[in-house]
Amino acid sequence: MSQHASVMDHAIELPPPYSLVMMRDTGDAFAHARAIAGEWGAGTLVWARREDLAEFAVVLEPEMPLARARLAIYAGMNALADALATHAPPSRPITFDWPGAIRVDGVLVGGGQLSWPAGTGETETPAWLVFSTMIRTTIVRVHEPGLRPLFGALDEVGFEAVNTGEIIASFSRHLMVGLDEWHDIGFAPLARRWLDRVSPGGHDGRIADNGDLLVLAEPGQTPLTRRSLAQALASCSWLDPATGMPWL
Repeated sequence: MSQHASVMDHAIELPPPYSLVMMRDTGDAFAHARAIAGEWGAGTLVWARREDLAEFAVVLEPEMPLARARLAIYAGMNALADALATHAPPSRPITFDWPGAIRVDGVLVGGGQLSWPAGTGETETPAWLVFSTMIRTTIVRVHEPGLRPLFGALDEVGFEAVNTGEIIASFSRHLMVGLDEWHDIGFAPLARRWLDRVSPGGHDGRIADNGDLLVLAEPGQTPLTRRSLAQALASCSWLDPATGMPWL
């Protein structure tokens, strides 16, 4: 593993084949990862060290057309949820809103997003993918939690002494396991685990071959609606458009 520290002399330990790039807290991990993805390649993990956010992005190099490669959003979200679950207090469920928002005990704390080179066709293999996440770890601005009951941070939902480096290291290991499983036995187990974490009152359905969500009325019934993953990733509804940060 190679490490490129721009903020501190030591870095978190990531398993091979990850290569860590650390940025100043004013950096944008998602944008920087996309900018260097073609040069640095698969396994590059960009970490923007911030006081209030776990903000990082990882570069992937898929070997399948974009219509299938886009399924990586589910592998990334599963890995993120597993990493948070490792540090979560007991009885604090980790759940998803489709496709990339993540909640702890019903409280929206952030999410993940996916990007690929502009102009890539559905049948073309992307030169790279970037999965990025921002999780609100602590509230810097002072507001009464009761004024924003559905939005919050890890320290408000019972996480103690949040260590972003440990979360990132855990995520990196879970992502490797998920991607290996996808490669070896197919996508179905990853889809099932993602669907098992859909927020209560969310969707009873399945994930199509291109990542679209097929919403069912009841198990076994004909799908009622089809929700486009490509369109959903373009909007990234868990981010505040005014700030580019998780809603609070």
